[in-house]
Amino acid sequence: MKIDGRFWLTKNGQSFLGSGRIELLDRIQKTGSIHAAAKEMKMSYKAAWERINSMNNLADKPIITRTIGGKGGGGTVLTPYAHKLMATYHRFNELHRQFIDRFAEAGDNPEQLARILSRTFLTTSARNQLPSKIGKIELHGLNAELSLSISGGGMITSNITAKSAQNMGLTEGSDIYAIIKSSDITITEEPPTPHSNINILEGVINSVENSEESIEIGFYLNENTTLIALLNKSNNNAFKVGEKAYALISANSIIIGS
Repeated sequence: MKIDGRFWLTKNGQSFLGSGRIELLDRIQKTGSIHAAAKEMKMSYKAAWERINSMNNLADKPIITRTIGGKGGGGTVLTPYAHKLMATYHRFNELHRQFIDRFAEAGDNPEQLARILSRTFLTTSARNQLPSKIGKIELHGLNAELSLSISGGGMITSNITAKSAQNMGLTEGSDIYAIIKSSDITITEEPPTPHSNINILEGVINSVENSEESIEIGFYLNENTTLIALLNKSNNNAFKVGEKAYALISANSIIIGS
């Protein structure tokens, strides 16, 4: 059994934009013709026009303009407003798909889904919130050392108080978020010396953004995870997109959210 869902934008209680209507607009843009777009989608011109007319009636502004005659014999062109609507739909649809995909880990267990939902709506100011699973918990007096497997691949260790672990009801196998401030991540291009309290993650630099005082690095860890690190401008490294690098994170800097 798999959780799935269709995405629609409605307006005034009526269906406004869905995947089929977006595809129709896209084909009109490419062909310059409602008739040609309908033919490509294997629907009648009447059905295509009814969809366009329905969207036009609900939209705040016209979504197409018609041209008559001329060198190309006339045709149909999408308005700037239509392009804006399409971009909005694609972004919402992308977020909807991410939302649905996150539920996939629940399988057919509704209680697991409830736990995922509670994590989904976690809000913090930290830039990095990594879905993870607790593999092992070791107690050392007042402290607890948590070994975490990151969704998509990668292992890190977090040190929290034993009391916090107990109050949160953390157990081996618990699904949690590893929360890391961007300023608590160091990026280096040289292989670092292993340290017992420092997590070392190997990845690739996929973005570099400079300001007067700092450098923001996007660090690709795996297909599900890109870390954001905020480094002081005094760092002399000439970071380049696409280069292999290492992210260093203190185990004491990883907050646990559940």
